[in-house]
Amino acid sequence: MRSTSRRSPLVQVGVTALILSAVLIAITVLTTFAGERVFGRVVTVMLISVVLTVALQVFMGNSGLTSFGHVAFMAIGAYSSLWFTLTPDEKRVTLPDMPQEWLIYGFHTPFLPAVLLAGGVAAVVGGLLGVALVRLRGASFTIATFAFLIIVHSVFLQWEPMTRGSRTVFGIPNLTDLWWALGAAVTAIVVALLFRESSLGLRLRAARDDEDAAASLGVHIAWVRWVAWVLSVFITGAAGALWAHFITTFSPSAFYIAQTFLIVAMLIIGGAGSVSGAVTGAVVVSLSSEALRRLEGWLNTQRTDQTAVGQLIPIELRGFAEIVIAIAMILVLILRPSGIMGGREIGWSQLRRPSGAGRQFAATTEAGTKGD
Repeated sequence: MRSTSRRSPLVQVGVTALILSAVLIAITVLTTFAGERVFGRVVTVMLISVVLTVALQVFMGNSGLTSFGHVAFMAIGAYSSLWFTLTPDEKRVTLPDMPQEWLIYGFHTPFLPAVLLAGGVAAVVGGLLGVALVRLRGASFTIATFAFLIIVHSVFLQWEPMTRGSRTVFGIPNLTDLWWALGAAVTAIVVALLFRESSLGLRLRAARDDEDAAASLGVHIAWVRWVAWVLSVFITGAAGALWAHFITTFSPSAFYIAQTFLIVAMLIIGGAGSVSGAVTGAVVVSLSSEALRRLEGWLNTQRTDQTAVGQLIPIELRGFAEIVIAIAMILVLILRPSGIMGGREIGWSQLRRPSGAGRQFAATTEAGTKGD
């Protein structure tokens, strides 16, 4: 009888990472050759959104728990990166209320160490919080993470020495370019795929599918959730640092409900069950949002000019892109709850769904083994 062999997990990770990275590299190269500055900014934000969505998938997709608090860690990473990258002279302009006697005031690092440190700050905060959070289930976990988002938002609005409060910070050096964002996206994809195929990832998904059965087999559910949570918030914090040094002017309001909705929508539309779904959702929603915003502007112009098309539009369109994305998310939840990718990874979907003959062979073999 012919023996069947399964590819090693590393080969599967390599194939999927190669395909996803090739798509992102192709988009980046085409954007570079196009030379359109506005679209270049759109693609850079898209790549950072890939990092954020993949970070959310690391925890949410493997644990089955929905987090509405990840944007809070994005905020922590964004503001932390300012504390590490700005020189004392730059802090005097950007964060004028920071006391000069504080140790952090005279401390600054190059960009890459600052991004990693920003992710580390988010991971420390997330690790301490996660000790309690990972013991919650279902709606309790979701509500707790949303409450954390509200707390961080309120703290940053009041913490003027470190965040400038509700005022917009400016004077941030523009250190994140298209290639930095691409490198971060590819790295996040590889890390997420490796975690997915690791023993921790497999145990976490086992607990997601049947918590009681996994616990009876010796899976320390709180521990594997905590590890995934810390890894997820580390990547989110690093993405926040990249975002801060690309946008260069922002306030705490940038890290609240709207951004939370956008990242969660990307993951749900693409499919939370796979890294490929997270990447697909981020790319589709980012590019679609830009197209919808341009369409909104064109329709409003037609309405102002009272053209034939404009006369059919009774009111000025505002938030058109957000409305369409919300409708798309509702339709996905109704018609395809597992998202565009259906929870499958590009490159080995055929290995994840054995044929009927394969299942029958496995069942027969197992029965024969028990009979012996």
